[in-house]
Amino acid sequence: MSEIYVFDTSVLINFMRAQRHGDLAYGVKGLIRNSSVVLAELWRGASSKTDREGVKWLEDTFTIFTLTENHWIESGQILARIQTDHGFEPKKLRDLHFDVLIALTARAHGARLITSNRADFELIREYRDFELEVW
Repeated sequence: MSEIYVFDTSVLINFMRAQRHGDLAYGVKGLIRNSSVVLAELWRGASSKTDREGVKWLEDTFTIFTLTENHWIESGQILARIQTDHGFEPKKLRDLHFDVLIALTARAHGARLITSNRADFELIREYRDFELEVW
C-alpha cells in the first residue's frame, strides 16, 4: 500500500507563488490527496487568475478528503484544551482552528501531513498524534 500525503496550505502557497519546495514535492512517492480545509484556505486567498487556476487544478487533480461532524466537534475540544493549557487569546485559537482541522483530516486517513508551519502543527501533535513532515 502506498503512503498517503496531504500538503498543508503553507507548502502549497510557497510552491504556487514562489516555486519553493518543487524538488521535494515532485519527489514524493505515494498518493497525494487534498484536504477540503486546505482548498478552502487557498480559494479564500486566490487573488489572481493564476492563483484560481492553480487551486482549480489541485481540486480537479487529487482526491479531496473532507471532515465529518465528529472531527469538527473534536477540533473544538482540542482547541479548548490548548486554550486551558496555554491561555491563548481567541484570535490565536481562530488561527489554529483550520490547522487542527487539517491535522485531523490527515490523521483520519492515515496520511502524512507536509507543512512549513512547524510550531503550530507540533503544538497540535501534543493533543492528537498524526504523521508530520516539515519542509
